[in-house]
Amino acid sequence: MPLLSRRALLRTAAAAAVTSVATVTALETGALPGRARIHETLGLNGRDGVVPAVPAGLVVADTFASAARRTTVGYSVIYPHGVSLSAELPVVLVLHGRGGDHTSAVNDLGIDRYLTSAVQAGSPPFALATVDGGQDNYWHERLTGDDPIVMLDQELLPLLAKRGLRTEQYGLLGWSMGGFGALLFAARDFLQRGVPVDRTAVAVGALSPALWRHFGDAAPGAFDGAGDFGDNQVLGRRDDFKDVAVRIDCGRDDPFAGAAKDLRMELHAAGGEQAGAHTAGCWRRMLPDQLRFLGEKLAD
Repeated sequence: MPLLSRRALLRTAAAAAVTSVATVTALETGALPGRARIHETLGLNGRDGVVPAVPAGLVVADTFASAARRTTVGYSVIYPHGVSLSAELPVVLVLHGRGGDHTSAVNDLGIDRYLTSAVQAGSPPFALATVDGGQDNYWHERLTGDDPIVMLDQELLPLLAKRGLRTEQYGLLGWSMGGFGALLFAARDFLQRGVPVDRTAVAVGALSPALWRHFGDAAPGAFDGAGDFGDNQVLGRRDDFKDVAVRIDCGRDDPFAGAAKDLRMELHAAGGEQAGAHTAGCWRRMLPDQLRFLGEKLAD
């Protein structure tokens, strides 16, 4: 076999380098499939968030009969460690992802310890309230009559007020399906529905919110048709968020990264994109900044 000339070797090396750069660029921009799998294999998705080694605060769990959801729903109120149940704290409503319930925030994310850690780091104390929103109804009114939006506003918030929590100004936090729900709830104008408003969402945090630009891209069953999708869209509703502070965080390999970035830019929201995919480990890594953001906004 004839040896390659020095010039031929240089041409071959240059071509290989161009191909390598093009491949990496295509992977990083999503032009080639399998980017998330390759990043995971190479350890480029970032470390999973580790639940802080701090004491959990009090968690009070109960149920109530929801007329809006036409069922009995469970809920939990989570306090920072060292804070009594009689404390008149502001509250953040925490909306779970698909397949979850009111226990998911503690069981899957360890949010009770993240809350204690946030307060120990200097955040003004606040409580978290989680509730069953339905495993896959995407936190909006469905043809079945199940309406978690009304449940949150007209049932859960008054219940929390009776428990001594301050609900005149509250925050919202959710991940995946719950991230979408938190954004949707913050954008809703209840005056248009004939419901008097005496409570206001002042801040919303979304982790990898389940957002789609087009109905055809949405998860099966997430909406009751194209009209329902349009009625419950959050993209393109900038004016509805004008009085709400928004933070949106998402992993770069998350399937919702593109739409999340579009909404973050549209709203000039806080947050950003970082290494990671649609996983609880990634959401745990984002939680400290989210809770700090919500605590500061509630204290303003």
